[in-house]
Amino acid sequence: MSHDVLNPTPEYLAFWRERHVCTLTTPRPDGTPHVVPVGVTYDPEAGLARVISNRHSKKVRNILAAQAGEPGEVGARVAVCQMEGRRWATLEGRAVIRTDEASVADAVARYAERYGRTPSPNPDRVVMEITLDRAMGRA
Repeated sequence: MSHDVLNPTPEYLAFWRERHVCTLTTPRPDGTPHVVPVGVTYDPEAGLARVISNRHSKKVRNILAAQAGEPGEVGARVAVCQMEGRRWATLEGRAVIRTDEASVADAVARYAERYGRTPSPNPDRVVMEITLDRAMGRA
C-alpha cells in the first residue's frame, strides 16, 4: 500500500514513532544491496528520514561512493524498513551525509525521543539524511 510521504495516515505515522529496530539498505560499489540494522527517525513535515552512524561505517562509505558515482544526482538511493508481525513500513529516497554539528545534534535528539535513550557521545558521528520520495506499508 502506497502512502503520501508528506502526509501519512495517522496509523502509519504512529507506527514510525513506536520503538522498532529498522533496516537500512544501501548500494555497495558493485551494485549489490548492503542491509544493516539501524535506528530511523521519520520527519514527514520535512519529508526526511534520518539515521545516525559513525563516519567510518560501511553504510556511510556506500552512500558516499554512490553519491560520487551518480553524475547529476544528489545523494545515493536507499531504503529504510521496519516490521512487526503483519505491520510493515518502508521509506525510500536519496541519502546524503551531513557532518555539521547542528544536523548531527538534531538527529541525535530525534533518535533519543523515538528510542528513549541518548546515544553515547561520538566525535565521529554523522547523520544520513534521506530525502523521501516513496512510502509504502501496512500499519
